[in-house]
Amino acid sequence: MARKKKKTSDEAFRDALLMIAPGTMIREAISTIIQSGTGALLCFGAPKRLLALSEAGVKLDEQVTPQILYELSKMDGAIILNEEGTRIHSANRFLKPNARQHSDETGTRHRTAQRLADQANCMVIAVSQRRSSVTLYVHHMRHVLDTIPTLVNKAVQAVQTLEKYMTVLKQAMQELTVREFQDVVTIFDVCKAIQRTEMVIRISKEIEPYILELGKEGRLIELQMQELVLPIKEAQLAVKDYYREKSNFGYTQASEKIAEISQQELLSLGSISQALGYGPKLRSIDTYLSPRGYRVLTGTHRLPSQIIDNLVGRFGTLQQVIRAPKDELVDVEGVGEVLAERTRVSLSLLRNQLIVDERR
Repeated sequence: MARKKKKTSDEAFRDALLMIAPGTMIREAISTIIQSGTGALLCFGAPKRLLALSEAGVKLDEQVTPQILYELSKMDGAIILNEEGTRIHSANRFLKPNARQHSDETGTRHRTAQRLADQANCMVIAVSQRRSSVTLYVHHMRHVLDTIPTLVNKAVQAVQTLEKYMTVLKQAMQELTVREFQDVVTIFDVCKAIQRTEMVIRISKEIEPYILELGKEGRLIELQMQELVLPIKEAQLAVKDYYREKSNFGYTQASEKIAEISQQELLSLGSISQALGYGPKLRSIDTYLSPRGYRVLTGTHRLPSQIIDNLVGRFGTLQQVIRAPKDELVDVEGVGEVLAERTRVSLSLLRNQLIVDERR
């Protein structure tokens, strides 16, 4: 039997949010517990490990339902569930994690929950009777659940911010495309476009936890965000067009370096230039850069990715593809007469559209 792959903390946190999202049995149970004015400790993980860190209680083997969880929460001890949150193993357990395990919580219930989650690499939900709040602990991570109206408000504000940044990104990409057709691209143009792209990517990632936590209540926001971020995939190809190819340094390495740039460093175009392989001093790069053509050729929406790879591999730059006569395009593997003509027409239409847009 294949060994179960161990989850990272981020993966475990994502799964935890899905498990307690509105519309799930766990969330329904939590809501009932809060409404009744009681508290609870729900522990999710490998039963053997959790049993070793607790004692006493009542052994069970019951299918999870909101009603059963609510009734069991009336007892003082913790409820032990399997990792998937589908079965209840035992209830009224007294938790005894290592007291030396770090915790910055002050309440007894929350301090115990944090220590157990950290020590056992599991998920623990602490429902506070006094504050009517819900705190989620996953491995070393801590997250306080907001009410649905608060979450919706935060998600809507984040989406509105994303819309503004997407407008700026589209403008930056259009300006870059114009300069690519004119063959006058500078390192400043490239870094500015990539900076805008990375900002949009990071904002979209901040919205994802809201959508996960909202569950079925966040479906419309999720659809709206998916529509907004459609251009990102194409925009990311600017890195593929302009990274400086070196030994053991390609598109993947450049993309990883850009993703690793801190939020503060992202404000500096020099950081992006360095990640692309050019060095941090933009003014020292006094020549125009030639794009390979991946982004513009993908933007025509007429060419399969393999054909684009073949065209770039054959001609090297976008300008060479634009200037290539039809018979040379036909010679490229997989192109042929029809696709060669379609490529020429698509690029011509795109250039004409850019000219029209500039005159508006």
